[in-house]
Amino acid sequence: MMSERHTEQPKEATPVTQDRHRAVLTSLPFDDTRDFDDASRGFITSLPDVEIHNDRGRVIWSLREYAFLTHEAAPPTVNPSLWRQARLNMNNGLYRVTDRIYQVRGFDISNMTIIEGERGLIIIDPLVSAETARAALDLYVAHRGQRPITAVIYSHSHVDHYGGVKGVIDEADVRAGHVAVIAPDRFLEEITQEQVLVGGPMIRRAQFQFGATLFKGPRGQVDAGLGKVVSRGTVTLIAPTQIIREPVEVHSIDGVEIVFQLTPDTEAKAEMHMYYPGLKALNLAENVTHNLHNIYPIRGAQVRDANAWAKYIDEARDRYASEAEVVFAQHHWPIWGKARIMDYLAKQRDVYKYLHDQTVRLINYGLKATEIAEQLTMPQSLENEWPVRGYYGTLSHNAKSVYQRYIGWYDANPAHLNPLPPSERGAKLIAYMGGEAAAIAKAREDFAGGEYRWVAEIMSEIIFANPANPEARHLAADALEQLGYQAESATWRNAYLQGAYELRNGIPQNLMRAPISADVVRTLTIPLFFDYLAVRLNGLKAEGKHIVINWVFPDLAERYVLNLENCALTYLAGRTADNAHVTVTLARPVLSQLVLQQTTLTDAIHEDTIALDGDGGKLSELFELIDEFRFMFPILEPRQAS
Repeated sequence: MMSERHTEQPKEATPVTQDRHRAVLTSLPFDDTRDFDDASRGFITSLPDVEIHNDRGRVIWSLREYAFLTHEAAPPTVNPSLWRQARLNMNNGLYRVTDRIYQVRGFDISNMTIIEGERGLIIIDPLVSAETARAALDLYVAHRGQRPITAVIYSHSHVDHYGGVKGVIDEADVRAGHVAVIAPDRFLEEITQEQVLVGGPMIRRAQFQFGATLFKGPRGQVDAGLGKVVSRGTVTLIAPTQIIREPVEVHSIDGVEIVFQLTPDTEAKAEMHMYYPGLKALNLAENVTHNLHNIYPIRGAQVRDANAWAKYIDEARDRYASEAEVVFAQHHWPIWGKARIMDYLAKQRDVYKYLHDQTVRLINYGLKATEIAEQLTMPQSLENEWPVRGYYGTLSHNAKSVYQRYIGWYDANPAHLNPLPPSERGAKLIAYMGGEAAAIAKAREDFAGGEYRWVAEIMSEIIFANPANPEARHLAADALEQLGYQAESATWRNAYLQGAYELRNGIPQNLMRAPISADVVRTLTIPLFFDYLAVRLNGLKAEGKHIVINWVFPDLAERYVLNLENCALTYLAGRTADNAHVTVTLARPVLSQLVLQQTTLTDAIHEDTIALDGDGGKLSELFELIDEFRFMFPILEPRQAS
């Protein structure tokens, strides 16, 4: 991998790219400025540059880096449609949505909503980081006064909607019953699926989706579609005290009537809408925002259900929108007025329904995922609608996602059933093309003709066959860069430009945040913890081993049998095995300390925080089989042998 010591600078947009941008300017209704009016409506105040620091003085959020977006005209290196969205996402500060409902926007990638109850405040989605959440609350308090927080509501299970919770409430107040924490069904389970089991690789891939490690500027990161970028502060979590389990539940929270509508398997596996009848306001979480969302985000996740997504929007529209005077979400800006609300929700509903139905229709004609993605276009009635443009998701990769949900990765062509891995495939393919030099020469001709997609693909084959080839790396970077400049999708732009950067300069080593939050580890149930342990088991090292361990947690009144056999780690709850090699007795917090490496097994035994009955060597033997994952793995070239 290349060194970062001599950072290569981005290049200019080519004439081909600039021609693409001129076409965008003539094809979309840039004279429609209603979004700019809505995004600024209700503004009260903000902070200078919105620059937020952690306790060590490190900047973890700043809009100062985006000062270049004050220019109305897009530069040649940014798609004009994306430039428009990036400028809209610069609106920041405290906003009045309607009577008793306020939002703080632009203090993180998500919005924090504040509802004034009878006794205090209801906080909905306290951002990514404790530091940004605290700054957002302080801004509200400075202009609306200090009031106790009576409830925190997590609209769904993504980190930008719960991670800052300890910036607004104290866990001791929750334990004492002073503050309710409310979440949708399967909230903790879905956090584990996404943030724990594959948390490291998702964060590495998220560097490509959000562009957080790219420099900010017209040739770098300009936006993330849903907002500017993800903050880099302290991710926290407090477990819910109340779970919404029924499809529709009505509760009075601090004197505010809230109708909760569960929307599982939509933008998040655990998500819910909220309607506030007394306030005539509809909160659609992250299912209806001012862009086409992801059926599958390119950072990776389980594929979502576009058909269900459309259905839940339609239900919310039918049940609540006819009475609502404002509709808002936990990203972007609200829409006011019943006629506009009904039209807005109908178009959001229909874009997901169209995407689902037309992809499935083409599947039934035998088209493959890439063919569907190339063929599918937006209906003319939606093509010029700004709120469904692909700034975050795209019609292309969403169509492939619907295909994946129904058909899976295999396209039924037996030639693709067991393909060669990338390095071997690249070597064979380039040899068939007459060698690396011949392939590069042809690719340079295609680059001059603007065929950047193909150039990037072929150069990737060479890189996986021979990552040390500098010509291939630089030509691939040049092609990815132009694709990034052309992209309307912020996530595609970020991915392309991150790829170009890493090919030129190597993998950046500055981490955005720890792969797994300490609070998330502490909140895991024991079954979820054992699932996490199981995916870290090194199957090769475990070959031929059979270990049975009884686990006893007196503070939880729980016991488990953990069984390692056939290189698989399984467990049974509420059981004790007579043939166990050892019985381990400990309190749940000690388990977290071990996982977080705040103590060692030896120290815990010595300090009597762990009691062993039997062969304690078997416990040590098990922990020696557990992998520590490397976070910053290569993506654009072969993984180096360890």
